[in-house]
Parts: sequence; structure tokens; C-alpha cells
Amino acid sequence: MSRLSCVIISICCLSLVRCASDFPRRAEVLFWGNTDASAESAKYASWLAIELFKNGINLTYTSDRDDLNEDDLAQYDGVILFSRLDSLSTDQADAVENFVDDGNGLIVLGADAANAPAWYVEAINEPPTANGVSGVETADSALRVVKGSGRIFHATYGSDESTWKRLDFLRLVSEGVQWAIGDKVMGLVAQLDIPNVSIYEDTIADFTARHFVPKMQDPLSPEESMKLMQVPIGFELKLFASEPDIVNPIAMNWDEKGRLWVIETIDYPNNFVEIEGAANDRIKICEDTDGDGVADKFTVFADSLNIATSLTFANDGIIVAMAPNFLFLKDTDGDDVADQWDTLITGWGKGDTHSGPSNLQYGFDNKIWGVVGYSGFNGRIEGQRMAFGQGVYHFKPDGTDFEFLATTSNNTWGLGMSEDNNVFISTANNTHSGYYSMPEQLFARKLIERERQSQLSAIQKIDGHYDVHAMQPNLRQVDVVGGFTAAAGHQLYTAREYPQEYWNKVAFVTEPTVRLVHKAIIEPDGAGFKERDGWNLVASSDEWYGPIHAEVGPDGAVWVLDWYNFIIQHNVFVPAQAPSDKVLPFIEQPHGPGNAFDSDLRDKKHGRVYRLIYKDAKHKTPHKLSKDDANGLLKALKSNNKFWRMHAQRLLVERQQEDVVADLIDIALDQKKDKIGLNAPAIHALWTLQGLNVIGSNQKAFDAVVKSLHHPTAGVRKAAVQVLPVTNQARDAILGSGILADTGLNARLAAFVKLAEYPVSTEIAEALLKATDDSVNEQDPWLSQALFGAITRHEDEFFNVTGAQSAGNFAKRILESLADEQYVLGRRSRFQFSPDVSNKEIHIQTEVRRRDNEPYNGLIVGQGDKDAGYALFMKNNRLFFEVYQHGQTSTVASRGNAPNSFVVDAKVTADAAIELSINGASQGKAKIMHLFAEPLTLHLRSSEDFDDESAFTDYGGPSRFTGGFDNITVRLSKANRLPSHASHMQTGADDSASSTPSARIELKAVKDIMQYDKKLVTVPAGKRITLVFENPDGMQHNLLIAQPGTLEIVGKAADDMLRSSEAYEKQYIPSIPEVLHHTPLVNPGESFTLEFTAPTQPGDYPYLCTFPGHWRGMNGIMRVVK
Repeated sequence: MSRLSCVIISICCLSLVRCASDFPRRAEVLFWGNTDASAESAKYASWLAIELFKNGINLTYTSDRDDLNEDDLAQYDGVILFSRLDSLSTDQADAVENFVDDGNGLIVLGADAANAPAWYVEAINEPPTANGVSGVETADSALRVVKGSGRIFHATYGSDESTWKRLDFLRLVSEGVQWAIGDKVMGLVAQLDIPNVSIYEDTIADFTARHFVPKMQDPLSPEESMKLMQVPIGFELKLFASEPDIVNPIAMNWDEKGRLWVIETIDYPNNFVEIEGAANDRIKICEDTDGDGVADKFTVFADSLNIATSLTFANDGIIVAMAPNFLFLKDTDGDDVADQWDTLITGWGKGDTHSGPSNLQYGFDNKIWGVVGYSGFNGRIEGQRMAFGQGVYHFKPDGTDFEFLATTSNNTWGLGMSEDNNVFISTANNTHSGYYSMPEQLFARKLIERERQSQLSAIQKIDGHYDVHAMQPNLRQVDVVGGFTAAAGHQLYTAREYPQEYWNKVAFVTEPTVRLVHKAIIEPDGAGFKERDGWNLVASSDEWYGPIHAEVGPDGAVWVLDWYNFIIQHNVFVPAQAPSDKVLPFIEQPHGPGNAFDSDLRDKKHGRVYRLIYKDAKHKTPHKLSKDDANGLLKALKSNNKFWRMHAQRLLVERQQEDVVADLIDIALDQKKDKIGLNAPAIHALWTLQGLNVIGSNQKAFDAVVKSLHHPTAGVRKAAVQVLPVTNQARDAILGSGILADTGLNARLAAFVKLAEYPVSTEIAEALLKATDDSVNEQDPWLSQALFGAITRHEDEFFNVTGAQSAGNFAKRILESLADEQYVLGRRSRFQFSPDVSNKEIHIQTEVRRRDNEPYNGLIVGQGDKDAGYALFMKNNRLFFEVYQHGQTSTVASRGNAPNSFVVDAKVTADAAIELSINGASQGKAKIMHLFAEPLTLHLRSSEDFDDESAFTDYGGPSRFTGGFDNITVRLSKANRLPSHASHMQTGADDSASSTPSARIELKAVKDIMQYDKKLVTVPAGKRITLVFENPDGMQHNLLIAQPGTLEIVGKAADDMLRSSEAYEKQYIPSIPEVLHHTPLVNPGESFTLEFTAPTQPGDYPYLCTFPGHWRGMNGIMRVVK
């Protein structure tokens, strides 16, 4: 039997065929799209699905030719063919004919019947009978045909997009589908008594446009709401809990007993305990004590919480994310009520409650993983100063050994791990699937890319489509309209109760603004991954349904947390971008303390938890795990559900007993692999050995790990290299194993990343040099970056071994990249992972300008802190360059007040000195103790210092620099190696750039409301222009300058490119002549300087942001004047 590869459902051999049921139900039709134009047919199918859905008909989409077979068709009441009929194979044509003869419906759209199968031509050419019950009925270009026990509806319409946006066409097709599947099926639909929830005055036909929202839909009971949900055929949605037992559920997890824990956040998003004086959030344990699949016991484990957002289990308690703190809560007396409250970490941002920490989960590496949005973190952990924005992190369960791993591009609320320990992330805005490949620290140095390659990120956007497939008729979104603007979660299917096509491959991304749970199909792509559209797991037309968390539970089913609220949107609506009356039925949107618009209509009374079960699942008895039952834990480690394996691993590690080591070795050395090529228990066994700290001390454990480097499954080989200790013996085992040339490229990637952890050695450098000869390592973007990142950790030895051998082309490119180490900072930039200045000369260059006649004051650029670091700053109009080492400060200062505009050069030189010059004139030199011997701990940063004891100096006021500059260049060179001065950094300047621009433009994105801070700027015709664009917002923006009168043309072109898989790589910049100049996408907190020559022709030239959904409100005019 075939599998649907691009579908809203999964296919399976059904012992109980849904379409044969005589119970009240929704109807089911399969839409078979044109494989030659799958993007267009998928779009049309999505629009038709909305029209059919409100009539009780579920539509499932596929463009896979293998899906037209008798087994698959037997699950449906009708099939829609939107493809050339002559493309059907004989077997497919026979399957469709038998399907119709058996009493089902066939709907053919936009196809010529001339070359159709003979039986089809004969059927539609049969003359009509007198009573009209059989034969052919005609209505314009539509035919209705009765064949055998079934019916055929044929319409020649549907070949272009404009037709599909017409209400009369959608109604024609909808009526044709209802007629074709027959009165009996539609009678079952009628018996279901589906609620009518339409709140719109007119029937909507164009599902790509926004429409006025005249009123609020009333909430429905869970039972009525479920009638408005579509789930895959062969699956059934079961209610586990609902109001009043739970309300406003924001996160869930299950303990080692299989009990559900839910965070209720009544206070979200705007009620702060600091303001209201009360905290109303709770954590509840929800239990099914009688085995009927419904929760009947609810215990409040903790209350008086305030906007808690996530929880996970550790050390006989739970870790709770509740900005500004991470808490550890524990029940010490067995009554399931927390009586121990400890603060593990503090410093999480609370300025925006929908961008705080979330998705806490226990990882394979025995650490707690989580993500955070742009509220970020600013504080101290174990006494060390830390600051970061949105991204992913992990730490030990006791709150120590915290590490920020990588940065995301915008607000982030999704994290998931595959069974072979690959990490995936979703961001709210337009990256619903991203792959975390390696620590971002390995990206600190940039590998000079070949022209055809785009720049890779540590968290790489891999989603293969833009569109969501909503069942509601109006896209009530603020930006990324029609796409993912509130993506949350990225858990994969990691059990074995669902059909095989789900196993370790389908991820679940919720999107509450469009009321669905998306199926993201994750597929290997070299050493990394790519995502393709699997349509939906659950979709609803209930305007209150708000799925925010979907994850595999202890029973192997996917559980879905339903926020159930008419108001989902957090941000204030922008009139030009998203008028409030096209999103909500009211206009006033005052900001609340949580940076969400405040409204009494935000519901505080509802919430649901559902389980999506597969009807033919085996439904195994769940475990009940305990640290006191080592055998039970070892048994659970072999479970076919990652949920139980991970709990078993955690508890075995928390026991810290070596009585299980021999059993773990046996599990790790098991050479079997399952139907999809995995041995998941062996992976967990290796990580459990790592957590027990025995691999470096127990020879048998070490030997088992080394042997696992040759395991028949790539996932186990990957785990083996990851768990090895950083010792010479382990190093030699890696280098001798062949894993650096592993055919499993994902395992090879892990090996390169692992070698970056080891001390500098000739052996590793030689192995890395050999790896540069493999063309796969150069061509695969993840492998090339990981290899380069590892080489940067062994840089000196790599130069040495390369000098003794002939270097290939890839090695030469790496050498060139190593020799040219420079970093460019814009205004208020901060490098999350700063360059290593150990034993390097430092050369800083920038041009400074006075702004608004203010005195110069504040930080220009610096790295480290006042104990170990360097800083270039101004105080009372004087320029200072200082180096801080071992409690001593070395200073060079300008001889007098600095001029209004000047070029500055500051250097740390190999002869242990610092130099400072202004406009080429030396201001002096000073001796320092030595070049920095160790990496500096705090960030390379510009324009603003930390306002605490980490600050370099007392600035006599705020540390934010009062002057202006475009970019700062920091160039590093090894003291014993000549630097290269070739630049490969993008500056935004074209070839005709001059050193002194004639005019400057400064533009900013306005935080939270998707607008530029200026609607009009004026520039002189034909002169050189420097445009500095700053982005203090929480999402990416760009800036395009276009020909006069072409705002709509450029904006429409940007909209049209969204469905292209290359749209993001092209930075959402259309390749059309109307676009004159542009910046790239500028990340939150960063800036970009664009230099260009203004047009010679006076006029109003529009500028706009083409990030999805922004251009209609985020635009302005550059007026060119003589």
C-alpha cells in the first residue's frame, strides 16, 4: 500500500474503514493535485477545503501518483481529480472506476475529457434519461453523471487563480461534491448537527484577503467544538480534560508515572504580580484514575505563580520557567503539593510575555534544554555575567553549567528532538521549522563562501513552504498573513503507535491564529535536514480553538493543548498593516504591562486537552517508573516510545548507581535496527553511561562506546562520538574509527563538532586537513562549516601541517578565511559569540561623527570587562583607548577634544603596546602587560556598555554613545603571522562608493508595530547617500528603495515570491527592475549601512520592507530633489 507523501492524513490498512460507518460523521474526499504544478493545485485545494469544510466535508490533499489505488481510495467518500486525465496509469484508472462503481463520488475539475480513459469518456457521453436520475445532466460547463452505484461531477473550470477566488465557482464545486458523494453520506453529515459558527456578514470567497470581523463567535462546548475539527482518517480525537477543571493551559508535560501536568496561566499576558499584587497561575496534576481515557482527579501542585510558561522534571521535582526566574519545586512529603521552592536562575526578561522562556525539556545530554524569545536574558549565572536574546540554551538540572547555544531570527516558542538527537526549532514569524546543527560559537569565524552558496546559520531555516492550510475563512493575522505568524512547538512523532510514515519524521507545529496543528515532514538533506508540507494533523473552523502545544504522550498518541480563546494575537494591530476591525470586532488596543494589547475579552474560563489516537494502535500498558526499580528502568529504556526512554535515562542518571552499567553496555552493543534504521535504546544507553560519568573511568564502558563508533546505525555512531570524553585516548579512537568519512553525513557532522572540543593537536589538524580533500565536506553546507569551525580551534597546527603538504582548493579557501579575520559592527551591536583574541593583534577602525551638537560620551566598542578586556570610548569629548589586564589599566587618550568628525585607529600590537590615532595623527602609545593570553568572557559590543559592575569604566553618565558612526571594523591577526587585508565582509556599498558621502539617512524600525520611524526623507539628486538602517524590533526587517509609483508592484512581487523555496535565501527581495537598492534582512538588534548614488531624476521613491506581510504598513517616501 502506498503512503501519502504530501497529505493531510496518514494512510494505513484499516480494519474499520471510516467511510463505511453509518454513524453521524463528517464526509471525506481526497484531492489529487496536478503533479506538474503541485504548488498551484495545493493552493486551490486549500481554498476549496475551506468551502467544503463548512458543509461538513473534510478534504485531504496529495500530489503523489502512487496514492490513487484501491486501498487508499477505500477510505474516502469521493475523490477530486485536478490533473490531466490522460496522466492516469491503467491501474489508477481501474482503481478510480471501481471506486465510482462501488457507490462513491468522482469530481473532475479543470480537465479535458478528450484523452480520458475510455470508461470515463463513455460515461460522460451517455445520453440523459428522461427522469434525470441516471445519465448526464448539464449546467453551463459542468456535467453530472451517474455511473454504476456512484456519481461523476465534471467541470472544465478551474485552470486559473481568478476562477478559484470566485464565490460562484466555489459554490458550484461544493454543490457538485455534495451531489457526487451522495445523499446517504450527506445525511450522516446532517445527523452530526455541525454548529454554524460563521461571524461574517457576507460569504467569503477570496481566502487570501482579510475581511471585516463584525462580532465574536460564542464559545462552544468541547463536544460541539470537536465537530468542527478535521483529523486524519483512521484517527480519533478524544477529550482528556476541559474547563472548569483546567483553564488557560499554556504548557504540559507528563511525569514518570504517566500523569499529565498542566500550567494554567490566568495572569497571561498582562497581569503582573508586581502590579496587581496577586499571582493567580497554577500547576495541576491531571489523572485518569479509572482508565476511561478522561481525567477525573485534579491536584494543585503549586499555586500563586505568575505567568509560568513551561515545566520539566528533574531530581524528584520540576523545573518551572517563570520569568524572571527558573524555579525548582518539589513535594517532600508525598501529598503531590510543592513544599520546597528554590530559585535556580534569575534574569529572564519579562518585558514581553509572549517572548519569554519556554519549551523546557530533558535532553539526550542529560541537560535541560529550552528556548527563549526576544525578551531574552540579562543577569548572572554562577557569578558569570550573561546576556542574550532569542535562541536555544541548555544547563544542568541543578541550574549550573549554563550555555547559550545559538541565536534564532525572531520570537521563539518551539523546540523538539528526534530519536537520534537532532534538534529542531520553530520561531513564531515565518520560520516554522529550523534545524540546530552545531553551537553558534563554531560560526564566530566566517568561511569565505563560494558565490553559489548562501550563508548558513547555526539554526537554519529549513521549512519548504510558506502557506498554512486553515479551515477558517478569514486570516485574522497581523503579519506573515496566510503563513506562520504564531508557530509554537516542534515535537516529532517519536513513538510507534502511529503508522510508520510518522516515525521520527513528522513534527507537530501549532499555529493558534489559524486554528491548526501542522504536520512538518522532516527529511534528510545532506548532513542536515529539510522540511516539506504535510498539511495538518488537526484543523478547525472554531474561532476559539487555539492549539499551542502538541507532543507525544505516554500512550504514544499526540496530545494537544487547546488555549481556547477567541483572542490569540498578542501584538497591537497597526492600522496600515492590520486594521483591528479585520482581526477583532473592536478598535481600542491599549498596551498592557506584558506588551500585549489589553482587553477584558481575553477569556479566562476555558481550556482543553485532547488526545489524537490511532484506531489500530496496539495501546500498550504504560510504565510506572521509579528509581527504586532499576530493572523497570532498564526495561523502559527499550520502550518504543521516546517519552519512556527519556524518563528512564533521566532516572538512571539521577540514581548515580553503577549497578546498571553492564546492562547498559549490553543495550548499547545491540546491533539490531528497526524498520526505519534506528536503534533508539542503544542511543539512550550511551547517553546514560555518559550521565553516570563512567566512560572515562570504566574501561568496559569506554570500549563499548568505541565499538559503537562502528555500529550499523548512523544514529548510534553519532551518539558514540558525542559521549566520548575529551582525552587523548578518546581522540585517537575517533581518528581511527573512520567516522570523519562516515557515509551517514549527520554522524560525520557530529564528529567534526566533537573535535572542536579537544585541545590543539597535530593529530587532529592532520585529520582535518585530510577531510578537506573530500568534496562532500566542501559541498555540504553543514559539513563545510563544521569542518571549518573545528579547524579554527586547531588553527596554528593546521597552518603548520598545511605548510608541509600541498593544499587542495578547499584547504586554500580555509587558509584564506583564517588569514582574514575581521568583524564588522553596526550601531548597538553585540556579538553573542565573540572572537577569540588570544595571542592576536587587534586593529579597530571607524569614522565618528557628532550628532545634534551633543558632547561626545559613551562606549564606541569594547570586548571583555574591566578585569580582562579592551575598550574604545569617549568621555567629555575626549577619546580613550584602554586595555584591562590583571587589575591594571593601560590608557591612551586624545591630546584634546575630538573634532566633529574624525577617523579613529586603535591598535593592540605584538610588542605589547597600544596605539591610538585620529585622522592619521598619533595620539600616543602605552605599554601593556602582554597580548591577551585567554579568550575574553564578555561580548564584543558597540555603542552601549553593560550598566553594572561589568562596565569598562565610569562614563560620567549613560554608556550609550552620543555620537554616530556607520560601521566599526575589528581586525585580528596572529602575532606570528602576517595579516591579510582583503575584505570579504558585506558592507552594502556598490563599486562607485566614495569615502565621503554627500548625504546621510538614518531610519529605524519602530518596535512592535512594523513601521519605519520616518515616513519621508529627502536626499539630493545624483549625490552619494549613506543610509543607516537600525532594527530594534523583535523580528527581521529589510529596506528596499523602488522606482516612483511602484510600491504596489514591488509589494505584490514580494507577495508572489513567498511560495518559492528560495524566497528566504533571496531575503524576500524581488528580482525586478523596479527595485533600485536594498539592504538584506536585518536581524533584531542589528543595523546595516547601505551606500548608493541617489537617482538624478527628482521624484518620490518609495521605500518598503518586504518581510512577509509588512510592506503595506512599513513603507515611506525618499524624496529626491535638485
